[in-house]
Amino acid sequence: MGDISYTNGISNGNGCNGNGHSVVSYNRKSCWYEEEIEENLRWCFALNSILHTGATQFQDIQLLDTKPFGKALVIDGKLQSAETDEFIYHESLVHPPLLHHPNAKTIFIMGGGEGSTARELLRHKTVEKVIMCDIDEEVVDFCKSYLVVNREAFCDPRLELIINDARAELERREECYDVIVGDLADPIEGGPCYKLYTKSFYESIVKPRLNQDGIFVTQAGPAGIFSHTEVFTCIYNTLRQVFKYVVPYSAHVPSYADIWGWVMASDTPFVLTADELDLRMKQRIKGENRYLDGKTFTSSSTLSKAVRKSLNSETHVYTEKSARFIYGHGTAYKHNQA
Repeated sequence: MGDISYTNGISNGNGCNGNGHSVVSYNRKSCWYEEEIEENLRWCFALNSILHTGATQFQDIQLLDTKPFGKALVIDGKLQSAETDEFIYHESLVHPPLLHHPNAKTIFIMGGGEGSTARELLRHKTVEKVIMCDIDEEVVDFCKSYLVVNREAFCDPRLELIINDARAELERREECYDVIVGDLADPIEGGPCYKLYTKSFYESIVKPRLNQDGIFVTQAGPAGIFSHTEVFTCIYNTLRQVFKYVVPYSAHVPSYADIWGWVMASDTPFVLTADELDLRMKQRIKGENRYLDGKTFTSSSTLSKAVRKSLNSETHVYTEKSARFIYGHGTAYKHNQA
């Protein structure tokens, strides 16, 4: 859960206040953001200010001005994106599938209301149409207003914005796409998105909407040495039941306090070398990536021994009745500490 707290420097000498809650000692009042990563692990950093808090029909939303990571978007108590390092997440999500595709022209984004995924997609010269389907119009409008870096993408004539449930929209549409991108919120218990990580969804909705040589990619949650078994391994194994070729990869995102994972899947093999990826980047992408190049992707898809072992031995298939969730119950609130 995300928690905004204030400390005034009062401590009883043992790092705890009278109720046993941790208090950090400072000489002046400070504002902090705290997120519970695991039951016994919390991630905390200082804020300059709280720019906005609110609640939509579907989720709670906060925009924080953080000291280490710039502006940060928090949804349902989970940090989604931070100004200083969001490029790592979005370059990793977008560019591997588009570069491996021979000529990606039409793209469907599930989620992506922040606009950063669309921004990276629209840098590709081959792209003719991007459909971004997000369920929460208020979040999209909020991001349009506050996230200046994505305003150009929202104005691009190649982008079609749809406010709807991604599953319903894909079911309704008859056309197919070269790439489908899952930029969804994490599968949190009680959250709106976990059903879009299931085998039935991938099998009956996603795969039939891909063109020949089509590629599906999804964010797949924490992929660290201790966190990868939460959902990363079973999302990988679930996609393995549906597609012939499945590539898991990961990268360190500092504001997430963990390694993060993505999974790319297709019925066409992924065969490009690092040099071939670099050549396609030079030919296809406007401007230079800040994070991803051919060697970086090769490194990202070369996972540690422990993670590889878990991926190879994973037998769980993600269904609505056997869903797995990342830790946290998706609430955010403020309180004062003294």
